[in-house]
Amino acid sequence: MLLSPRVRPGDRVRLVSPASFPSPELLAESAEVLRGWGLVVEVGDHALDQWGYMAGRDEDRLRDLNDAFRDPGVRAVFATRGGAGAYRIADRIDFDAVRADPKPVVGFSDITNVHLALWRHCRLAGIHGFLAGRRSAAATRSLLMSSEPVTLHRDPGAMAVAAEVPGTATGNLVGGHLGTIAHAVGVGLPSLAGAILFAEAERAIGIGQIDRQLTQLIRSGSLRGLRGVALGRFPGFDDYVDRGWNLVDVFRDRLGALDVPVLGGIDVGHGSEPLSVPLGPIAVLDTDAGTLTVQPAVR
Repeated sequence: MLLSPRVRPGDRVRLVSPASFPSPELLAESAEVLRGWGLVVEVGDHALDQWGYMAGRDEDRLRDLNDAFRDPGVRAVFATRGGAGAYRIADRIDFDAVRADPKPVVGFSDITNVHLALWRHCRLAGIHGFLAGRRSAAATRSLLMSSEPVTLHRDPGAMAVAAEVPGTATGNLVGGHLGTIAHAVGVGLPSLAGAILFAEAERAIGIGQIDRQLTQLIRSGSLRGLRGVALGRFPGFDDYVDRGWNLVDVFRDRLGALDVPVLGGIDVGHGSEPLSVPLGPIAVLDTDAGTLTVQPAVR
């Protein structure tokens, strides 16, 4: 596993848009947060470009991302937002540059494509997180500027807690946005053998979308050798019922057949002010304690 050096005050960092484009206001807010940490903030040339729903053409978004990886002075890479489009360029990242000078990538949602590609090709640890909101920014800052493990505690009020399967598990924490993980089957999903799968998603349609995504992962064989599952936030599903089933029924039906521990209620994912979590490092899942403890993504 590749660990990046931890970020220190005075370091240069870069904001890029591998997927959709942010508003100028969101970009300015993100830059201000990073400056508040004592960092020198740069913005990719095409961060505010617009090409349909993406931040410019594929080659321009890719150029900004690879320029950040190739610049030895840049010590961390922040995605301005998720959205759509990272799946079109993730396989063309300059992985040699990443291996030569590892630096953490921070992002979530569609940026899961970047995290999966970097893990598959380089075993680079990253951070599922973002900068909007004081709580989220503080969590991301801690993961970037400290080399201590982080322990996330179950939210007892979260819906996914009811889908838990008791047990403990240890393995590299891999995953992110569930739909993105499922769509990577056959086109770049790294091996999940020996891993703990982290998954979160917001409701876009109904519980059928989650069923289809989990079923695709199961039937493709992608979950063979999996050691455990940590479920993050699933906003929009709390009061949603489809012909007598809710999200918990889907989790019990699909994940319960895997014969691995399942921990629900990790406060990471979409929605208001989530926490952040390292992706890649060794994690310990413990349903009795209601915790997910993850080793640092930086050294």
